Amino acid sequence: MAERTEYYNPEYFTNRELSWVLFNHRILGESKDVKNPFFERLKFLSITASNLDEFFMVRVASLKDMVHAGYTKPDIAGMKPKKQLQELNVATHELVKEQYKVYNKQMLPGLLQHGLRIIERYEQLNEEQAEYVDKYFMENVYPVLTPMAVDSSRPFPLIRNKSLNIGALVYKNDNVQEVTFATVQVPSVLPRLVQIPQDGEEKVIIFLEQIIEKNIDKLFLNYQIEAVCPFRIMRNADLSIEEDEAEDLLKEIEKQLKKRQWGQVIRLEVEAGVEKQLLDILKEELVIEDDDVYEIDGALDLTVLMKLYGIDGYKHLKNPGYTPKPVPEFKDKTDLFEQIRQGDVFMHHPYQSFQPVVDFIKQASKDPEVLAIKQTLYRVSGNSPIIAALAQAAENGKQVTVLVELKARFDEENNIIWAKKLEQAGCHVIYGLVGLKTHCKITLVVRKEEDGIRRYVHLGTGNYNDSTAKLYTDVGLMTCNEQIGEDATAVFNMLSGYSEPRSWNKLSVAPLWLKDKFLSLIAREKKHALNGRNAHIIAKMNSLCDPDVIAALYEASAAGVKIDLIVRGICCLKVGIPGISENITVRSIVGNFLEHARIFYFENDGKAEVYCASADWMPRNLERRVEILFPLEKEEIKQKAIHILQVQLSDNAKAHLLKKDGKYDKINRRGAELVVAQDIFCSEASDVVKSKEEKEHERVFLPKVHVE
Repeated sequence: MAERTEYYNPEYFTNRELSWVLFNHRILGESKDVKNPFFERLKFLSITASNLDEFFMVRVASLKDMVHAGYTKPDIAGMKPKKQLQELNVATHELVKEQYKVYNKQMLPGLLQHGLRIIERYEQLNEEQAEYVDKYFMENVYPVLTPMAVDSSRPFPLIRNKSLNIGALVYKNDNVQEVTFATVQVPSVLPRLVQIPQDGEEKVIIFLEQIIEKNIDKLFLNYQIEAVCPFRIMRNADLSIEEDEAEDLLKEIEKQLKKRQWGQVIRLEVEAGVEKQLLDILKEELVIEDDDVYEIDGALDLTVLMKLYGIDGYKHLKNPGYTPKPVPEFKDKTDLFEQIRQGDVFMHHPYQSFQPVVDFIKQASKDPEVLAIKQTLYRVSGNSPIIAALAQAAENGKQVTVLVELKARFDEENNIIWAKKLEQAGCHVIYGLVGLKTHCKITLVVRKEEDGIRRYVHLGTGNYNDSTAKLYTDVGLMTCNEQIGEDATAVFNMLSGYSEPRSWNKLSVAPLWLKDKFLSLIAREKKHALNGRNAHIIAKMNSLCDPDVIAALYEASAAGVKIDLIVRGICCLKVGIPGISENITVRSIVGNFLEHARIFYFENDGKAEVYCASADWMPRNLERRVEILFPLEKEEIKQKAIHILQVQLSDNAKAHLLKKDGKYDKINRRGAELVVAQDIFCSEASDVVKSKEEKEHERVFLPKVHVE
């Protein structure tokens, strides 16, 4: 075996940001896959655009900040920030080219084939259509627009982050020599997709920016238009908050949110073939380098494809809708507390409904025996029934404590609104620990019963968001286990004050204890392997980039531990390194639902232990956030979680396998029975709640799954 330090060799690690680009390529691959319904392919292409926007606003922005600050410390792959930016520049330009290749070569012809024509150039309109569009402009668009010219008395305007704009070079009729820059924002309050009425079944759609571009002369009377070009910018949106110096964290975040609109410009998108003088003006005014300019061969901002996805009449070109099925233990039960007392309940969302979690809070808010409700909230839906239930509980005289994480990126504004509403309702609202995000998902209900005080706890891997719970795969546990209840109380005491427990009964909590717990579990498997005992690790998560965890996995692999990793997104670990990671496999599943659950299996020489967590194996989760790892101890529940892992390891349709060269290939076992993990879970959830008679009249063949 290698020396301990050898496992940290930078050559054994993949750069985090470049690994993310590979992940977005996997999503892009779903938009190319003709086995997917056509409108689902549109959706995946839109998702790649949305992902790329956030990546630039946060990750690329952070690297640029490092370079400007003179920070030169290399990452785990040995790359300094400047080198990372250089390689990312190549990789993201290539990704954007690939996006628009798919858009132009597959999406547009495919839409036309299915009776939906996208007008790419105004000249494609016939006389009648052009007349309709011009009339639409004057009646609906013109009154909303605000044209802005730039000259000695009017400075270059603030261009809002992610807004779509049209830049123009104009000159007065009597002065051809004096060219002026002008711009107009494409209003987000109007639909970007404008459907043109016409006879027949074919639908014709034109983008709003094309309508404005064609009629821009009406905005600048007495001027000639020399050049016109749509453009869009991305700004640094990574908030820098000095929590130690902020007297009121809520007010400080509200102030920082406004700065997102004028943060440093880090990316400029322009239409391909833009006039050089116009581009030069944009680059100079926005202070942007050539490398950060993206010349786009098609419509800017492909997130608009999600609007196309929502157009009526194309249900046959989408995946059939799936309705989450009841959790069997709670089906037809009105008293959730009674059911939880009978035994722990394990839930698998979105295959099983998230409604029991909502009902848990609702019932607690009305139950006269409930004394207190404590909950952490990271991301919640726009019209959250959980928030409403918490407010109702406070009004009913319950002691309600809610930790609202104000620093949940891009949900800060939403969470500020909820925090204020909860306070107004009489809840005790806290904002967590200085310098740490509270990312754990835990609810504690304290209830007075005949035999004394009993604590009911919900622990989950996903947010308390009833909307995303229909789209993200997560697991949750409801229990009234006394030791977990004690730990839950300790968690909230730690969050609301300065009380750290001397020890934990069942839970492991970051940032102080969780990383050591994972490292000790991995080390135990290594010890079993060295002693010739059974040793196997299966770990499912969103991202893997913690160097200490990866080094521990390398060490365990070198000792002979079989390690199967299911990592949806970023993975900085490399497979197939001789003597280091030959016993490790990594797969990524990109499906109809977003894989979000974190499940960890340790064979432990036949005495298997299974855990679930809110945390990924990332430094931020293990060292800079409050996270919770919880065990699944009841054998029946443990087997349910193991089954999830087994099915996903058997997926040969949506799974991508990491290769020695650092690239991912979709698993394609020719002649093998097709295994689509998410479809199997949908079928199983439906089957569990069917009556005996229904089951007898149906034949549902599911492939046998096992860990090889």
